[in-house]
Amino acid sequence: MAKALYGHVGAAPDRRLLDEVTRLRSRVQALEFEITRLRADNDRLAAAAVEVDDLLRLAEPALT
Repeated sequence: MAKALYGHVGAAPDRRLLDEVTRLRSRVQALEFEITRLRADNDRLAAAAVEVDDLLRLAEPALT
């Protein structure tokens, strides 16, 4: 009964399955790195946009 619930514990894992898991783990790691890089870029661009907005709001009135 326990084998039916848990599967064959003593059976060797399928090589294709192990390769797929390894490939997927590598892809997840690459995507997590990409997320980190994109967040850093986004933070940098957001800070630059705030700086540009501040420069556009001059305290002095423009001469006409």
